[in-house]
Amino acid sequence: MRTISVFLGLMLLSLIAQAQLNPVSWSFEAKKISADAYDLIITAKIEKGWYVYSQYLESEEGPIPTHFTFAIDDDYRLAGETLESGNKKEGFDEIFGMNLAKFSTKAVFTQRVNLLRKTNRISGSVEFMTCNDEQCLPPETIAFSIMLK
Repeated sequence: MRTISVFLGLMLLSLIAQAQLNPVSWSFEAKKISADAYDLIITAKIEKGWYVYSQYLESEEGPIPTHFTFAIDDDYRLAGETLESGNKKEGFDEIFGMNLAKFSTKAVFTQRVNLLRKTNRISGSVEFMTCNDEQCLPPETIAFSIMLK
């Protein structure tokens, strides 16, 4: 009976530890480009051994690509697509059996916005998935609000 209790306790601790696993942290800032244009800079800091996937994947049958949603607002318009840079690796991924683009240690996403009226902030969300060589965590959505200075 004691063995079963110890085993169940270890399983519970393992589940709690996995639930608290958070290998990606996000930061959000705005850089003024001109009187009516800003670059929204969204940075993912990724723990060693983990990856965040590009917005642009060759198939929907692999990991969830990083995806940005910006609040619909009459105060601004998006200018072009969200650009990505950072420590990007491209190639065949053994886990998913397909070519992938993924980031390790750091990914920077930049979205230019043109202001149509004065506004103090732009909000939205980022959906992403993170994996290492052994496991993938469920997709996560993080809401953000970026102050314009």
